[in-house]
Amino acid sequence: MKKIIAFAGSSSRNSINKQLAVYAANLFENVEVEVLDLNDYEMPLFSVDREKENGIHNLAYDFYAKMGSADLIVISLAEHNGAYASAFKNILDWTSRINNKTFQEKPMLLMATSPGARGGTTVLDIASKRFPYQGAQVLGTFSLPSFFENFDAVHGIINPERKKQLTDIIQMVDF
Repeated sequence: MKKIIAFAGSSSRNSINKQLAVYAANLFENVEVEVLDLNDYEMPLFSVDREKENGIHNLAYDFYAKMGSADLIVISLAEHNGAYASAFKNILDWTSRINNKTFQEKPMLLMATSPGARGGTTVLDIASKRFPYQGAQVLGTFSLPSFFENFDAVHGIINPERKKQLTDIIQMVDF
């Protein structure tokens, strides 16, 4: 059985991006889904001085191993001030010291959502251009605007047009 690693690029305990990532991952059939929580990978702020003094943090190795165990990575990024959330960026910074190809050439469904009408499109654009350099094979991207109007905790995406858009992307994802 193929394995999906799903997570949000957010450390929020009530992350709307985590809700979207888990929802999307579970739309795939005949897969095992493992959901990661960035809070389990909280490390000191990356700096070359810390790396020199203490080496690469063990949690970075753990995160890197999780990426390596995936057949598909499903991530939904939070947008903080137009870019990645600092918790996610810090994990990327530490893990890239193991191997700049953090995502290890794994296929990826890359998403973002927000309460606003733009749905995290700025961070999605940044990541879709950057992640291939970090070893992601981005097979599809999806933005869900106005999360609280378009998503329900029980039913998932409730906007028929947006739901079809995501399911069409998922049907095209071959991994």
